[in-house]
Amino acid sequence: MNREEIITAFENHDDDYGSFDEIKGKLSTRPDIHAFILLNLMVPGKTDMITSSRDDEIYLDVDVDELVEENATENQIIDLIRCGVILEDEEYLMMMV
Repeated sequence: MNREEIITAFENHDDDYGSFDEIKGKLSTRPDIHAFILLNLMVPGKTDMITSSRDDEIYLDVDVDELVEENATENQIIDLIRCGVILEDEEYLMMMV
């Protein structure tokens, strides 16, 4: 997927937000841990997954360009949304706590 397709996928599937039970083949029984594992499989990293926080928001160490580079699929994006991942400012991935 290219950048615009990923942004559009987040917009078009916002009704899937938080529907963790819909995910097949869960990597964890916890939505946040599943999202972290999935992101790490998609974009392997060597630093903490959470890069910063503000109020009730945590920002993740993966951005849209990295998802493009690693050829993220629409199904992976939907799973992230189902775990509660939000695309902030069409650039950053974040979650509410």
